[in-house]
Amino acid sequence: MQITSAGDRFAAFRHRSYAQFFFARFLAAFAIQIISVAVGWQMYEVTRSAFLLGMIGLVQFLPSLLLILVTGSVTDRYSRRSIVSICLAISAFCAAALLLLTVTGTFAPVPVFVILVIFGIERAFMGPAVQSLSPNLVPEKDLANSFAWNASSWQTASIVGPMTGGLLYGLDPTVAYSVALAFMAAATVLVFLIPKPAQRKVGEPTSWTYILAGFKFIRFEKVVLGAISLDLFAVLLGGAVALMPIFASDILVLGPLGLGLLRAAPGVGAIAMAIFLATFPIRHGSGIKMFVGVAVFGLATMVFGLSQTPWLSIVALAFMGAGDMISVYVRETLMALWTPDEVRGRVNAVNSVFIGASNELGEFRAGVMTHFIGVVPAVIIGGVGTLAVSVLWAWMFPQLRKIDALDAPDRSERPDIR
Repeated sequence: MQITSAGDRFAAFRHRSYAQFFFARFLAAFAIQIISVAVGWQMYEVTRSAFLLGMIGLVQFLPSLLLILVTGSVTDRYSRRSIVSICLAISAFCAAALLLLTVTGTFAPVPVFVILVIFGIERAFMGPAVQSLSPNLVPEKDLANSFAWNASSWQTASIVGPMTGGLLYGLDPTVAYSVALAFMAAATVLVFLIPKPAQRKVGEPTSWTYILAGFKFIRFEKVVLGAISLDLFAVLLGGAVALMPIFASDILVLGPLGLGLLRAAPGVGAIAMAIFLATFPIRHGSGIKMFVGVAVFGLATMVFGLSQTPWLSIVALAFMGAGDMISVYVRETLMALWTPDEVRGRVNAVNSVFIGASNELGEFRAGVMTHFIGVVPAVIIGGVGTLAVSVLWAWMFPQLRKIDALDAPDRSERPDIR
């Protein structure tokens, strides 16, 4: 595979379907960030419970885990574009339900968690579908460029979304949920209007061999296994997003808008790194740079946990985002290049569970640890754990560490894993 030249930073956007996908993904990510800030602050405001903040992540993760054998098979057997459209429509419904609870003054843990479970089911199906749809919209030579922009769309939303969410919540919670609902609806329409892309489908009947093909591929392909498990344990231990309402309220004393600034800071670092990578793609030492990115994430997490100064906390969070972006860029490109399209949905279903475990389950881990030992020790211990994981995985997965260029592998000697 020949990677896009350094000067062609907008190569992926020369494909109209990808451009529609990009903006739809941005709007959906923007809406998710607004909802995340609003729900987190509102839950802490109502309950003052770090444990319930952690539960927000857990209830969204469990559906991905329980449905892992279904979501990937559906993605490979049916239209990925249609799956994403339906999932976005369900997200809009969830935003409308949160708006209704707020308007009627019935916002409480139980109904909110029910809505978040539905959100989690939708995300369980949308995760592998979104990750599998993107490679169908651009030629192989533009894949790395598209993944840099995919990440930047999420991270741009992660910058603007939390600040906007905090500002809108400060005006009124109903305004925050209303804007999120509008963005979800617009994203649904954009994806629905994407022309049906080419998609390789396996004609074999559903069987355990078919369903478990994603697990078989990941177990066989040590590079893919190492990449996604590295992200799982690094973010599982180092994630501090769920605890930001506590930092904003009790430690840094910043209020809802300050929470938005904290939530936006990782995105600032990540988008700067994403633009850099889109302009100057990684050409050599990809594996080593991935591990360095995870190590930076861990070190910055430790600094954030120790800081009691707003500007230092924001800078540390920005470095967390930049380090994570390097890891995401390498991992997602490797996943796309090393995974055959006909099994991509099932592999990405497993990957989505790993991502969900690292994010939502990581939030639960942070909330539980905070409940027992306090917020600052919980974050510092997590950062130390992330740093240790980067070193341990570099030793455990030498194949990943030795990856030089982001090229497609030679599959001539690989067994049929479908």
